[in-house]
Amino acid sequence: MSNVLSIRIYRSSNALSCSSSSRTQPDNWRLKFANQPPSLQISQNCSLRSSRHQGLESSQHHRKGQRRGRQNILVTHAGEEGVEGEETPMPVEAGGTRVIVVTSGKGGVGKTTTTSNIGVSIARLGYRVGLLDADIGLRNLDLLLGLENRVLYTGMEVLDGECRLEQALIRDKRWRNLALLCISKNRQRYNVTRSNMEELTNMMMELGFHYILVDCPAGIDIGFVNAIASAKEALVVTTPEITSIRDADRVAGLLEANGIYDVKLIVNRVRADMIAKNDMMSVKDVQEMLGIPLLGAIPEDTNVIISTNRGEPLVLRKKLTLSGIAFENAARRLVGKKDYLIDLTTPYKSLMQRMKEFVVGE
Repeated sequence: MSNVLSIRIYRSSNALSCSSSSRTQPDNWRLKFANQPPSLQISQNCSLRSSRHQGLESSQHHRKGQRRGRQNILVTHAGEEGVEGEETPMPVEAGGTRVIVVTSGKGGVGKTTTTSNIGVSIARLGYRVGLLDADIGLRNLDLLLGLENRVLYTGMEVLDGECRLEQALIRDKRWRNLALLCISKNRQRYNVTRSNMEELTNMMMELGFHYILVDCPAGIDIGFVNAIASAKEALVVTTPEITSIRDADRVAGLLEANGIYDVKLIVNRVRADMIAKNDMMSVKDVQEMLGIPLLGAIPEDTNVIISTNRGEPLVLRKKLTLSGIAFENAARRLVGKKDYLIDLTTPYKSLMQRMKEFVVGE
């Protein structure tokens, strides 16, 4: 009778907690264990019958522990590239998954940038976040997240039964509780209907996502109508330009006509120096013109181009810029946490500029 090696795994009730010593330094986030990691005990039995019996008990106990342990893991950020997180323990609230559409009406105001940065920021807070790229003809959300080479299946293959939703969802390697779903790769907009969008959204809700952010295409045509089909909330992104404000006002009216009353405003590409010279409308002026509650004001930042080319959102940079901090604060307010708006009334001045003013006496 040969010796059989059986392995017993005893799972302890570990709780992972996420802490940050500084809100503006994401690289300081670390894992903190409440207890020691699960212990692994290896015992060697000479009896084949006892080893089979004990191995069966071990596998049953391990499977039960896995089912229980799925709800007891929290995602944390180690601030290093390639570190993978786990699922979050936060249960879906009584109101269910929050489906939020990010729209504007006018193109080029920063909808996709807002979707990626706010989505990543919410995921860093420990929530399951699903990003749905509804811009079928010109999808770019995968580029901003650095996931363009991993798009194998899309939502249309899921609807046609060619793959499962889990296969089409692209999990971010930096944050395992963040997933991206592209609707289509090469199909036209009229191939996707409202019922298709509602079906995909309902399937994602069944997976237990806390937040689903829908990146809406520009305009108010059929792509816009399909994108807002399942949304209950909306983020209207605009810039302090009169053309963008007029389009945002039109979109806000259409959202209300479709039963979406929880609408928040994000003013993007704000320049404090132009506001001081009265060459640009202030954030307060934009808010008063639209009559929408303000969620955040994002300053103009040249690092947006750099982060887009690198496929890394601004909020994941080791040294956060002012716009990255503004996106983080907007995400915290979106999930219900209290945070202040960044003061954009005073133009930013570098150290050399301040020294020059001190010497000259300006």
